[in-house]
Amino acid sequence: MGSLIVRNVDDELISRLKLRAARNKRSAEAEHREILRQALSGKPQQEFKEIAAKLRAITANRKHTPSEILQREGRDER
Repeated sequence: MGSLIVRNVDDELISRLKLRAARNKRSAEAEHREILRQALSGKPQQEFKEIAAKLRAITANRKHTPSEILQREGRDER
């Protein structure tokens, strides 16, 4: 197993990590490992292109308002 050193961490963040660790009956280091494991154990985030393609498919048959009209309406509301 490798090691990881994290520098320049805000003191408030360290305090919150220690409190969270105490609540979970773990050391701060063990809590840090658990946070990393939870954050990174899921499937990798989708690429923007994949997300955009899904959104286009979902909204394919809907009526869309052109962006210039929405911008004009937004300006008129001010």
